Amino acid sequence: MFTASVAISPDHVIAPVRRRLFGSFVEHMGRCVHTGIHEPGHPTADEDGFRGDVLALTRELGVELVRYPGGNFVSGYRWEDGIGPVADRPVRRDLAWHSIETNAVGVDEFVRWARKADVEVMYAVNLGTRGVAEALDVHEYVNHEGGTHLAELRRRNGAERPHDVRLWCLGNELDGPWQTGHKTAHEYGRLAAETARALRQAEPGLELVACGSSHSRMPTFGAWEATVLELAYDQVDHISCHAYYEVLDGDVDSFLASAVDMDRQIESVVATADAVGARLRSRKRIGVSFDEWNVWYQTRFQADPPTEWQVAPRLIEDTYDVADAVVVGNLLISLLRHGDRVTAACQAQLVNVIAPIRTEPGGPAWRQTTFHPFALTSRLARGHVLRTEITAPTHTTARHGDVPVVDAVATHDPSSGETVLFAVNRHRTEPVELRVATKAFGDLEVAESWILHDPDPSATNTEHTPDRVVPRPHPTERTDNSVRVVLPPISWHAIRLGAIPDGRH
Repeated sequence: MFTASVAISPDHVIAPVRRRLFGSFVEHMGRCVHTGIHEPGHPTADEDGFRGDVLALTRELGVELVRYPGGNFVSGYRWEDGIGPVADRPVRRDLAWHSIETNAVGVDEFVRWARKADVEVMYAVNLGTRGVAEALDVHEYVNHEGGTHLAELRRRNGAERPHDVRLWCLGNELDGPWQTGHKTAHEYGRLAAETARALRQAEPGLELVACGSSHSRMPTFGAWEATVLELAYDQVDHISCHAYYEVLDGDVDSFLASAVDMDRQIESVVATADAVGARLRSRKRIGVSFDEWNVWYQTRFQADPPTEWQVAPRLIEDTYDVADAVVVGNLLISLLRHGDRVTAACQAQLVNVIAPIRTEPGGPAWRQTTFHPFALTSRLARGHVLRTEITAPTHTTARHGDVPVVDAVATHDPSSGETVLFAVNRHRTEPVELRVATKAFGDLEVAESWILHDPDPSATNTEHTPDRVVPRPHPTERTDNSVRVVLPPISWHAIRLGAIPDGRH
């Protein structure tokens, strides 16, 4: 058995646990909206047509923030198609996903859903086929109090109070040639800066996210961020990162170490942003909005793209296994570890489309394997993220080189005295005995210890076996100065340590 150790201290704080790291994404794509969050006539549907079972699972998942309405969809979207009487709304082609969009759900409905789910809305504006004027229009409709044409239109449409959206994305993935309205870095940087200036004239306190690269393998990665920020640094607050991971060419070892790639991407974007800030002699620090991330088997989608124009087709409804869930848990570790600069993050997407929640029309909703590490991390991570020193054996991966077989991060809540360790064993065949030094925290007891693991790493949850893979209590030993736990191969863990009550020492 391999051995590894983790050293943590309550004094070594990286950042607060940002609740916006536990974000999700609802795009008008496939069945995320239609028969996902919204299905009038479903047995659990409420008066607005929202599925009650999906709302309950969204709350259980611990989502704090949801990006809407896209994604690639937004680059051809006319926001005004989705307001007013539903019967009068136009039906449109969605070029991004070769689908028919009914516009039965628009911004008013989505904000209503978000309030029921108790999540913050992150709104993306169309800078693909549209620009400054339309961004100002949707902002006036969404956020202006009243007395203007569009604010009064919102009120006539049933939303008396402003929707008060604070976080706005300036377009989506406009570096990508697949994007409707694709632009060069200079074209986009100018447009983003102009749009940001106008929005700040309308409402100075908004938070604005500029588009970074679609992924780190783009040939313009780094150069795109540098050019965009040279043009828009003073006008924006964050720059986006996107990343998706899958098993390629049977290389499971590299896939299990996907968080190494996420670490490098974040650190590269931060370095680029800081270099631009230094050249501009700015004291401002740009945050990273990692507003699309997940496991996505893109090669399957590219081999079978949609060919017919349909309403809510079944698109990229990947069924996730145990290994996928371990990777998702590890990506959350990476995001927490970089909480000093990652200001928001959105797992893409929430329902059906590469999602932790799956549904069937007229039928059940269930939790995929990837639901569980997200839900437990969101529930348990509180207070501050701590610097975590890991000593562990390494193994060689084809894509990432030598990587530690164990990865971990810890959080500490000074108000409750609780400390939580999140850890993964990325090795396919070897268990690891992990020891965590806890002396710096005083006397602690193991309040709860969870494992997500299965002897069959390809095990999944389905409509008929929704609880095949679930977190289970896991033996964890405590001594005076440490905690010991055995991590099986391909496993994710969450261990909450609490202060021992007086009288039990």
